[in-house]
Amino acid sequence: MSKLTAKQILPFLILAIIAVCCIFVPTLPNFDDGGKYSAADIAWILVATALVFLMTPGLAFFYGGMVHRKNVISTMIKSVVAAGVVSILWVTVGYSLCFGQSIGGIIGNPMTHLFFKGVNSGAPWSLAPSIPLTLFALFQLMFAIITPGLVVGAVAERIRFTSYILFIALFSLLVYAPIAHWTWHPDGFLFKMGVLDFAGGTVVHISAGCAALAGALVLKRRQSHMDHKEIPPANIPYVLIGTGLLWFGWFGFNAGSALAANGLAVSAFATTNTAAAAAGLSWMFFDVMRGKKPSVLGFCIGAVVGLVAITPAAGFVAIPQSVFIGVVAAIISNAAVYYKSKSTLDDTLDVFPCHGVGGMVGMLLTGVFATKAVNSAGNDGLFYGNPAFFLTQLKALGIVVSYSFIMSYGIFKFINLILPIRVTAEDEEKGLDESQHNEKYLQGTLLVSNNGAMKETPAEF
Repeated sequence: MSKLTAKQILPFLILAIIAVCCIFVPTLPNFDDGGKYSAADIAWILVATALVFLMTPGLAFFYGGMVHRKNVISTMIKSVVAAGVVSILWVTVGYSLCFGQSIGGIIGNPMTHLFFKGVNSGAPWSLAPSIPLTLFALFQLMFAIITPGLVVGAVAERIRFTSYILFIALFSLLVYAPIAHWTWHPDGFLFKMGVLDFAGGTVVHISAGCAALAGALVLKRRQSHMDHKEIPPANIPYVLIGTGLLWFGWFGFNAGSALAANGLAVSAFATTNTAAAAAGLSWMFFDVMRGKKPSVLGFCIGAVVGLVAITPAAGFVAIPQSVFIGVVAAIISNAAVYYKSKSTLDDTLDVFPCHGVGGMVGMLLTGVFATKAVNSAGNDGLFYGNPAFFLTQLKALGIVVSYSFIMSYGIFKFINLILPIRVTAEDEEKGLDESQHNEKYLQGTLLVSNNGAMKETPAEF
């Protein structure tokens, strides 16, 4: 057996310490609803939580199908492994940083719910009084899981797996947690400003999109990008499957953010589907207008952009306006992808143009089309005679973009100081599936005869 290094021992040691600490957390009784919770609301949010979790493997298929076949597995696992890393961080301190007692509207007190202390027996969240606090915490966990997974697409095909694990941890604690606290905690300073983000336009998509831009800048260009080699997608049906899973899961993402089985959830469900449909068609038709053929990739990417853009607005805008949001977001993101392709920026799977720009469009159009007729707890936007609210959304956009980009850039730079963040040129050429995981993605197998016996042989399709 080879001698273990400190770098090999450290991750396991950290997990072991967390596990031991959890033993000593006081055991509290399970919540006793005493009739104060709604069975319908609990059932719906349980389903919504599972739907949002499904988005993470959906994202893995979506991204995995678009990279070179020698990097499929490495790209997919970087999204899915966030479910492991963030789940442990969330129970340890992440939930407390997001939703613990506010410290100046900036961050939650890490001691409030350290190791989930009091979550299983505490009073319900103030904005979700009809479901147990534990369920609210689990629902929010799923948002925290998928956010760093989104960044994978920008740094795919060149980042080391161990370095990305560290990025997930630091991003979750230093970028996601503060922005979630600012936006969704009643004492968060953006919440108090009157900023509206129904399901994560700033918290999830803008933060991930700006982190993706930072990562692409720090890791610089792939050799294939510098050589102007066009890399064919490994498996377009994977992209289609991933889109279906994302679209399906997004109903939990947006409609679940009503935090109850009520009319607002139904409205958010409808706006989500409508914006995705409009954006998918718009992206595809816009490509046709520019002389391209209608493509599976175009519709899939467009639909996801529509889902991104409607996320902050889903519970605040009416269904007809969601069509406009989907169309505009698709056209703007499509143009952003085009201009990015003409630059030297190597954002592998266009995370910033799609999630970052799409999230920005959604936040600003929330400021335009939000109406109290849909959600009395919201606000009227510019379209309904309230320009002040639009300016509030614009101000929040500037704050979140600046913070998430600068902090994420610093995180990538810090990681690069303590770990090699990028694979070697030889490993990049070989492919990260083999160099990072000693595994290979095969598009298919053929059964061939070997002296009468059938055996599987790789097939290149």
